[in-house]
Amino acid sequence: MPFTFIYLASQSPRRAQLLQQIGVPFRALTPQSGEEGRALEALEAERPGEPPVRYVRRVTLLKLAAAAQRIRDQGLPPAPLLCADTTVALGAQILGKPRDARHAAAMLRALSGRDHRVLTAVAVQGAQGVKGEQGATHVTLSASRVRFAVLSRVDVAAYIDSGEWQGKAGGYAVQGRAAAFIAHISGSYSGIMGLPLHETALLLRRVGVDTAKMTT
Repeated sequence: MPFTFIYLASQSPRRAQLLQQIGVPFRALTPQSGEEGRALEALEAERPGEPPVRYVRRVTLLKLAAAAQRIRDQGLPPAPLLCADTTVALGAQILGKPRDARHAAAMLRALSGRDHRVLTAVAVQGAQGVKGEQGATHVTLSASRVRFAVLSRVDVAAYIDSGEWQGKAGGYAVQGRAAAFIAHISGSYSGIMGLPLHETALLLRRVGVDTAKMTT
């Protein structure tokens, strides 16, 4: 059946903008309470020794399952469901969202002058069927490499003062002021932002969403 929209299980304005860029109408599934929001944040907890790729795929699928449950609980109309999660990996070390400004500054100093990976997992679940069963789930991973220039103390301090680091994996946003720090990128720019558009479009087609035929 044709779909006129999808559900986006993300609070990220960047992911919303990226979906709009390729003309995919969506309805954002946002937490209905502070308690629900904290429960989602708890899903991002790392496991000791967990490899970054396994971590980001696991977290994405957990968030997808939570969003699918929310759709059922609220009796929302059926539509495909999209979820994504991004992390920064410095070798085997996972650099998630900074706890505070000091933590963000430490991340930037660690990234200074070095290559790191930005990993974004995307999961799409087909719409609920007439008998209430969920559609198939498809997952993919976008892995990009980013090289930072050597950052001075002034660079780090100014970026921290900007507040742009808040809520960003690795403590920076590629589409913001941190672009001045980036010497080289290999991979998907939109994936580094939080939603690899080529991979996302392919996944959506697998659940019956033709992005070329959707209208906003």
